[in-house]
Amino acid sequence: MAPSSGSESGTTGAPPVLRELAEGVYAYEQSPGGWCLNNAGLIASGGKAVLIDTAATQARARRLREEVERVAPGGPDAVVNTHFHGDHVFGNAQFVPRATVIAHEQTRSDMAEAGLGLCHLWPDVDWGEPELTLPDVTFQDRLTLRLGELTVELAQVGPAHTASDVVAWIPRRSVLFTGDVVWSGVTPYVLMGSIEGSLRSLAELRKLGPDIIVPGHGPAGNAEMLEATESYLRWVRQLAVDGRRAGRSALESARAADLGPFAALVDPERLVGNLHRAYAELDGLAPGERIDVASSFREMVEFHGRLPHCAA
Repeated sequence: MAPSSGSESGTTGAPPVLRELAEGVYAYEQSPGGWCLNNAGLIASGGKAVLIDTAATQARARRLREEVERVAPGGPDAVVNTHFHGDHVFGNAQFVPRATVIAHEQTRSDMAEAGLGLCHLWPDVDWGEPELTLPDVTFQDRLTLRLGELTVELAQVGPAHTASDVVAWIPRRSVLFTGDVVWSGVTPYVLMGSIEGSLRSLAELRKLGPDIIVPGHGPAGNAEMLEATESYLRWVRQLAVDGRRAGRSALESARAADLGPFAALVDPERLVGNLHRAYAELDGLAPGERIDVASSFREMVEFHGRLPHCAA
């Protein structure tokens, strides 16, 4: 099946701005949220500020810094990277040395290993001159940051999107920043993480009862996006089971699939990578274990008919 028009994600409307979701809690949404158009967030209270994730290109990271400084003059005191992918971490350099960069221990090692490799996937994107800035502080399970009356509770919930995803929960405002564990109007992508791990993570996040969720990509919303992400992943898992039974490869299963209610999601070609992960888990690969990313990406390009569009 050919991908829908939703696969061509471009920038729309005015430049992104920080939008206050609750007192002292802001979202920075880069529409429509396709490849490398991620969200960030800011929590500001008691004269301190924490930034959740950065941006892919130098120009986008500078724009984010300008918006952050409107609320937190001088910039944030800390930057939290929810996972290692370049769209969430390449902008770290714009906020140091003032800010301490915080991430999961494995996120740091994965960042160091991946380097600036993302830039090579889309050589026509104007990345600027990104400088990889690794986290200064790492943790394993949980870390609490205190900002005046607010606390930011960081928790490792992966493997999900990657092997070591972190979410940020602000309990006093009932706002949850999920990184790429949750998606809104954008096709989830779990090639480097886990189908089963994602489903477990979503179940744990649901227990928090958040009023507002800021996903890694797509517009902020409420807990309905937990169900939407879960529904897509359960559909992918069943596609893999049926494809294995029929003797189809991941690419063949993607081509035969009827996207149905998921046809309007941005970047539907990610189905190929998701099926590779689902097939691998059916074969016994543990959640978050390494998989052939390059081969999957080539098949995704083949499925799409060309290199997927990156509007970064």
